[in-house]
Amino acid sequence: MTLQQLRYLIAIANHGSISAAAHTLYVSQSSLSVAVRDIERETGVTIFERSNRGITLTSDGIELLGYARQVVEQADLMEQRYSGRGGEAAQRLSITSQHYAFVVEAFLELAEEYEGAGYNFSLRETRTSEVIEDVRDFRSDLGVLYLSTFNESVIGHALSDANLSFNLLFTAQPHVFVSDKHPLASRTEVTVEDLEDYPRYAFEQGANNSFFYSEEPLAELPHTKCISVSDRGTLSNLLAHHNGYTISTGVLSSEMYTGIASVPLQTKELMRVGYIVHNERQLSPLAQSYIEKLSLFVEGYQIGLAGL
Repeated sequence: MTLQQLRYLIAIANHGSISAAAHTLYVSQSSLSVAVRDIERETGVTIFERSNRGITLTSDGIELLGYARQVVEQADLMEQRYSGRGGEAAQRLSITSQHYAFVVEAFLELAEEYEGAGYNFSLRETRTSEVIEDVRDFRSDLGVLYLSTFNESVIGHALSDANLSFNLLFTAQPHVFVSDKHPLASRTEVTVEDLEDYPRYAFEQGANNSFFYSEEPLAELPHTKCISVSDRGTLSNLLAHHNGYTISTGVLSSEMYTGIASVPLQTKELMRVGYIVHNERQLSPLAQSYIEKLSLFVEGYQIGLAGL
């Protein structure tokens, strides 16, 4: 099979029909049909089920499509990497993460080191499931997320299925973030019961919106008021100007230093924050350098806690 055939297969799956894919790709439907038949003959599997309502992927087709995406994405990355002027390859790094300030700060510090040199860096803060998917499908060099006693069975199983390994960066006691004018802001510690009357802010998780995929620990506890957001900027505004709260590691981002307080939460639950990598991928020196910067930020965070 060829890369072009795999691209055709991905396009058909994305559009849900051969005719729509053909229209987008400006090729004939017969060319796409032949490509699918050739791949099915070569692999010995049926990729699509055909009916009067269109086509759907078979279970074998879903698995094969996953491999096809990896092959095409890696080919695209290789082409981009080695198509630099004069044969010089730009430095490349791709990170996908849950919403953590220290991830951004380490990323920016690394980018500053490469100022004046050619590079292609990307950082995506997104949902938990997409962190796993990006690393699984080689779209990202590594991902950052957290495990706890509550979610580790589900998230750990997802990591195992994706052939990913989890590497611990630090362990944190959950903290409550509130406005510095909030009634709880002056407390040295708060309990779960203290939070019952206040709105809870959480990062939305899309189709995988379950307690186990939540970025906030203790998501399984009942709360009658909840606001979901998709970015840290919105969350910071809500925290600074309204009477709600969120639960996280206790590490404030730069935009949170003014107007927001971090108060330890009384709980036995701990957050084990770490990075995930694909077991079949060897990290580049650049990715290893980024991990070192993450570790330095973690050390600074732990020293700061020790001084409190």
